Amino acid sequence: MCRNGLFRMEVPQRSMRWVPVAATLFSAGCQTWGPTWSELSGDRYTSVDPDRRAAILVRVGDDSIGTITPYKVAPGSYRVKVQAPPWRRFTGSEQEFMLNIEPCKRYYINAQFNNRISPDWTPVIDYVETIAGCRVGAS
Repeated sequence: MCRNGLFRMEVPQRSMRWVPVAATLFSAGCQTWGPTWSELSGDRYTSVDPDRRAAILVRVGDDSIGTITPYKVAPGSYRVKVQAPPWRRFTGSEQEFMLNIEPCKRYYINAQFNNRISPDWTPVIDYVETIAGCRVGAS
């Protein structure tokens, strides 16, 4: 609607009735975490090494990660599957490794290439930081 040169959009009140219902349904599907958790991220933390690239996290234990980053996980020992990004016309390959995940830590997992030409790489932990607001040993 346009009055006095100003555009104003009017929303009928009845169309807003679904908002509380939708919010309840969306929050019911959310995963909740206690005071202690850990996180995995494929993002780079440092940018010093030119042969290091952000990794694609594929799987942690029996859980597929998808596009969730950082991915929350309970502390423990897990088999982690990581995919390297495409590199010099080579598609990214996958590798697995065991990782002991400590409570309240965020792990930045990257792909370390051997050199600028080769598609050979190794998964590396770029950095580990403490998660703010996470409490170790809380019950």
